[in-house]
Amino acid sequence: MAYLELFIAAIAAFLLGFAWYTVLFGKAWQTETGVTDEQAQSNMALTHGLTFVMMLIIAGAINFIVNLHGPEEQNFVHGAFHGLLSALMYAIPAVTIHYLYQRKSIKLWLIDASYLAAFFALMGGVLGALNLG
Repeated sequence: MAYLELFIAAIAAFLLGFAWYTVLFGKAWQTETGVTDEQAQSNMALTHGLTFVMMLIIAGAINFIVNLHGPEEQNFVHGAFHGLLSALMYAIPAVTIHYLYQRKSIKLWLIDASYLAAFFALMGGVLGALNLG
């Protein structure tokens, strides 16, 4: 497995998350979670560092699935399909279970679940497009 592709995919997902939770849905997310600006800014290095590690793990899992197909079949669309399928079958149901028991709002679920779908699809697409092995 080429490790460079995992880092590139994780960086792409991380940048998407930055845009998602700041410019696109940042204020709505903060309102739904009750996280203040001060809380959001605290321990940023630890939060972002651990987030990136988790994204590397997810990239490795998606890359495993993408690489079950031959290099001639791998491209952005193929990888995005497998990434999205992974989100729909694993990540979103797991988050949904937690949100149901925690009585989280449907608005928060929509923000987070749609991010998971977009981030997994982007990550899979990048991994399929890079086709490094």
